[in-house]
Amino acid sequence: MDRLKTFSRLFVGIVFIFSGFVKGVDPLGTTYRIEDYFMAYGALWAMPLAFYASVFLCTLEFVLGVALVMNARIKILSWILFPLMIFFTILTFYDALFNPVPDCGCFGDFIKMTNWQTFFKNVVLIVFVYIVFKSRKKYKSLLGPKFQTFVIILFTIGFTYFSYYQYQHLPMLDFRDWKIGKDMKTDETSEPITYLIYQNKETKEKKEYVSPNFPWNDSVWMSKWEFVDQRIDDSHVKIKHELVIQTRGAVDITKSIVENPEYQFIFVSDDLTKVSKESFKKINKIYSYLDEKGISLVGVSSSSGFMIDKYCLDHDVEFNIFFGDDIVLKAMIRSNPGLIMLKDGVVIDKWHYNDFPELSELDELITENFSD
Repeated sequence: MDRLKTFSRLFVGIVFIFSGFVKGVDPLGTTYRIEDYFMAYGALWAMPLAFYASVFLCTLEFVLGVALVMNARIKILSWILFPLMIFFTILTFYDALFNPVPDCGCFGDFIKMTNWQTFFKNVVLIVFVYIVFKSRKKYKSLLGPKFQTFVIILFTIGFTYFSYYQYQHLPMLDFRDWKIGKDMKTDETSEPITYLIYQNKETKEKKEYVSPNFPWNDSVWMSKWEFVDQRIDDSHVKIKHELVIQTRGAVDITKSIVENPEYQFIFVSDDLTKVSKESFKKINKIYSYLDEKGISLVGVSSSSGFMIDKYCLDHDVEFNIFFGDDIVLKAMIRSNPGLIMLKDGVVIDKWHYNDFPELSELDELITENFSD
């Protein structure tokens, strides 16, 4: 029984530390998840509180985990741990049944789980949490009560600062597609295949050809066969990203930008109304420098055409800002605005608006990658 109590305490503690850390290292991503829940449950009034809820929940989870591993104040904290676990088990059961939010993000972007997987994970976990709760008076710590309290307060302050720092800069660990070093080029062998269906005018026989491998230049054949339909097979396509960059005329220019064989900078803003005047000054300075060197910089935003025109005029923006989906843009970089550097489809570097590079840093980075 003692081994089961110890195992339960350590197992739950490690899971909580891990879960709190992978979410706390990306507090803005966790904020988006909480906003999804607020919208799904009609609590739009709480949207401004989503970030604070993100930091609070991640810190609470991490600190509870640390307390369990260190065997600190378990008698008191188990009264938080057990009700919390009951609440999330019920919540994830409802999610599994009705799917109001497709991804609860219990392990952030590090591990993707379905709602049913999350629920069953919680069912297993709550068994060990219950053992900890029932045994709360039997855990004996080697640490003094005051030192236990000090440790909990220290980790609470430390992890809160840690999460806020990650928010003010890019996450120190990037679990998403657009991480530094990732090749975002399309796999040419996995592009969709277009099949053209032709029918014989006399016999009504139908034949299918892989475009453009059909006898289009045979006038005799063409006089006997006519095009009737086509189908596209994309079942084998490997999608590396969901980004679609469009012009005002809804022309898809994603590939020409993302897979530019030369250096390509992308200014990303899911909402231009939230971009500070100082950020526009910085990006304009960077654009002027890059333009002199013949290096492309474009913007991508989910703001309306009217807002794009307004902000370009108000802040003397000279580079083109195209359209992109806000959800994809938020996944590309955890910053509004943010800056991404690509070369031949490979993500070279990314910057939060608080860390936009100085011109000397850009010059060094470009020279370094050019020499490579």
